Amino acid sequence: MKEDFYEILGVSKGASAAEIKKAYRKKAIEFHPDKNPGDAKAEEMFKKAAEAYEVLSDPDKRARYDQFGHAAFDGSSGFGGGGMNMDDIFSQFGDIFGSAFGGGFSGFGGFGGGGQRRMKGSNLRIRVKLTLEEVANGVEKKIKVRRKIQADGVTYKTCHTCNGTGQITKITNTILGRMQTATTCSTCGGSGQTIDKRPAGADAQGLKVEEETVSIKIPPGVEDGMQLKVSGKGNDAPGNGIAGDLLVAIETVEHDTLKREGDNLHYDLYISIPEAVLGSSKEIDSVGGKVRIKLEPGIQSGKILRLRGKGISSINGYGSGDLLVHVNVWTPKELNKEQKEFFERMQNDENFAPKPEKSDKSFFEKVKDMFS
Repeated sequence: MKEDFYEILGVSKGASAAEIKKAYRKKAIEFHPDKNPGDAKAEEMFKKAAEAYEVLSDPDKRARYDQFGHAAFDGSSGFGGGGMNMDDIFSQFGDIFGSAFGGGFSGFGGFGGGGQRRMKGSNLRIRVKLTLEEVANGVEKKIKVRRKIQADGVTYKTCHTCNGTGQITKITNTILGRMQTATTCSTCGGSGQTIDKRPAGADAQGLKVEEETVSIKIPPGVEDGMQLKVSGKGNDAPGNGIAGDLLVAIETVEHDTLKREGDNLHYDLYISIPEAVLGSSKEIDSVGGKVRIKLEPGIQSGKILRLRGKGISSINGYGSGDLLVHVNVWTPKELNKEQKEFFERMQNDENFAPKPEKSDKSFFEKVKDMFS
């Protein structure tokens, strides 16, 4: 089970952005590879802290994490912020360290003194439609994706503009003296490499478009509008860089009879007056297939029957919601002569007079129970 991001950084859930940044910097410096050469455990802690900071430093990601936990990004199947490598960390959060390591990162992961960096490919976005049954049970989808990959036979050479450093240094004379600035090399985009040989069919970056079938494991309990991430299944980057990610937007298809509310499901069951009076057995829909329920004689319209555990599995792994069956007694609008005479005779019958008991809850009490 993945560790809580707040616990990794050692902050409370109400911590401010400044407190989170300070806590991350402290952890990152403590477990930095330069301070712990060859220490696999320190490297793992370094990555965990970066992953936690990636989420908690972003207001939108943090809100989703607070609501759904790790499953907001990766459920139990490898999506999301996990799997960060050193290149990701230094490229995204290098400024956090300040001068703690002499202004540089000793060349770890390709970020040497010259500032060379590995390129990252662009992300791809797709939309996946799910039925309510697929949402409830989880599903594995195989999706065809057209993505850019590095063409076979492409080779690279050191960029002649920056000499492989990925940066161009400029010295400017000012009234304050000589000032040195470094900018990303426009020729190679900071990778330090340019194409040497490019096979036919490849673009200017040595990439070509191919269709690939990607398997996406979607955990139970996802919600409409939620976005999952499949790492490394976006476009490749030139120069043997880091592949982008495949972002998967979830869209749920409306069910014919079931309505979702959080982890609970609602079903409107209409029964006749004789069924309400005499009792009945009815078959209704659920995400696990048809289920049969028993209606006791004398059941009242507005009664809510709760089928525990028949709702949606919690995306946080906290069990499943319930299926709430709303009983509605259907009153016919037209009667034949015999039916009308029967109800006219019963109109003043004491047994047909409303006699609500204390156990018959009001509408507002029922609504309160639904959310408790």
